[in-house]
Amino acid sequence: MAALARPVPIVGAGAISAHGLEWRGLSQALRSRCEPMPSVELAASHPGTRSFEVKALSQPESAIEKRARLLMSRSAILASMATDAALRETGWHPLPRRQGELENVGFYLGVGASGGSVAELTALLAASVESRELSLTRFGNQGLAAVNPLFAFQLMNNFTLCHSAISHGTQGPNAAFFSRGTGTVVALLEAAYAILEDDCGRALAGGADSAVHCVTWAELVREGWSERGLVPGEGAALLALAHPDAPSGALGFLDHVSVRACSAQTVALALASAQTEFDCSSIDAVVLAPWGPPARDLLHCFVQKSLPGRPVFDVELALGESLAASPALAWAVALDLLGSEALRRVLILSCGLDGDLGIVAIRAGAAR
Repeated sequence: MAALARPVPIVGAGAISAHGLEWRGLSQALRSRCEPMPSVELAASHPGTRSFEVKALSQPESAIEKRARLLMSRSAILASMATDAALRETGWHPLPRRQGELENVGFYLGVGASGGSVAELTALLAASVESRELSLTRFGNQGLAAVNPLFAFQLMNNFTLCHSAISHGTQGPNAAFFSRGTGTVVALLEAAYAILEDDCGRALAGGADSAVHCVTWAELVREGWSERGLVPGEGAALLALAHPDAPSGALGFLDHVSVRACSAQTVALALASAQTEFDCSSIDAVVLAPWGPPARDLLHCFVQKSLPGRPVFDVELALGESLAASPALAWAVALDLLGSEALRRVLILSCGLDGDLGIVAIRAGAAR
């Protein structure tokens, strides 16, 4: 898939990142790039690791929300905060929420790996070891008994989506896509076509993840990403999409979404072939979400050759690598650029750890 059959209105957004709980102003924050700070979340397991992490999570507003937080991973909390911000901005659920008001709202989210409580996870594994090896028999008998039965709702990564859908009452079609980049772009594509094919009238689409969970970061270190310069980040961002026929004050229009499967060696070829799918002359700015130096160099080279003179905004340099959240944060930056700088069209190129290329374009103006 590439250019959408009809532009899909973007009627709101929500985002949380190292720069706070706001998507407006993100482009300016990228211009005044700050340096990563020693991670608080990784202080015990990986002391001295520098990261871009959310400084403070919002406090629960009710006893119900406080209890729900106990079942959430950090990524799920970030997703919930971004969901609440997006719904408040659109006015889709004026508080208090009315019964059934969100029954036609779809929800499509790129999610990362499991990120449950380390204390619970340690207790589960400690009880599952026999003769210094993991025993599946002990895991089933003693291991599961050593943790709260509700720990599963914190551990399962699809609940990064489910918690938000349940607590905010969205009742339309939904899907969670495991993502280190590509899955988040697929989530946006699915949301757009769910609307265009009348599976739902409205939808939320984006990504949420945290690279500063100690297990996630240990995996990234083990795989060599930290040695290659990756700086961990975290966040969540959602676009609120409406049907093209619905009367609404759109902030912008989604008109192109595509994914190109490729490797580090073929990113340049994928970019060259994809160039025929969008009109370069209409692009006023480019937002990049590359995982590191090789991808960044290739994307910058493409922009310099095909889009000379356009301003470039690099999300990873200012927000770190947020895995499933990185492409969605880049869309939020692009949406901010449309409004704050009155641009015609912004191109967003993402190339996550999975190596595939995501291409998204949003524009101002009326739907045609």
